[in-house]
Amino acid sequence: MPRADPPIQVFQTEMPATDRRPALGKQLKRSFFARSVHEIAPELIGATLLVDGVGGTIVEVEAYHQTEPAAHSYRGVTPRTQVMFGPPGYLYVYRSYGIHWCMNFVCEAEGSAAAVLIRAVEPMRGLAAMRRRRGLHDERALCSGPGKVCAALAVTIKHNGCALDSSPIAIHARTQVPEIASGVRIGITKAAELPWRYGVKGSRFLSKPFPKD
Repeated sequence: MPRADPPIQVFQTEMPATDRRPALGKQLKRSFFARSVHEIAPELIGATLLVDGVGGTIVEVEAYHQTEPAAHSYRGVTPRTQVMFGPPGYLYVYRSYGIHWCMNFVCEAEGSAAAVLIRAVEPMRGLAAMRRRRGLHDERALCSGPGKVCAALAVTIKHNGCALDSSPIAIHARTQVPEIASGVRIGITKAAELPWRYGVKGSRFLSKPFPKD
């Protein structure tokens, strides 16, 4: 799995935007994640991720599976990857660059060790808290990378192994299907040709734009 983007300083003079609170879909249960990671990853685009009520719309993800060398689980069970080999519907959190936390949703049957990395979120709820945690105002930069998502939502190693359908985490199904782009994953050298990255086409909240068709 890739390292998170290095921190970026952003200086803004614009006034902070207020929360946007569109209607939420039904809350997803752990059973939702007991399927192929390749089905789940694109279905998470447009879903809402909240941690203690703070978060927004998932706009970019990547799928990982133990059968390919970019996955942390490729070399088998370790203390770090143990949660990936457990039942689906739990959070896998790892450290990147020795600084950033990154969050993943464990998928598939126990022992399969597949997960979806949350790469970017469009901030919707708790903007003031996210700005305070990230030390910047520009909402486009708050969650535009996996490390930024965790920083904005205050996710750390203490959340590793948390159930995805229990407090403080809530994931709500999308209420409409956005136009989804796909392409190769970012920041990896192994299995870099696999087109397992998904996102909202044209979103300004992505960590990196998708190549144009």
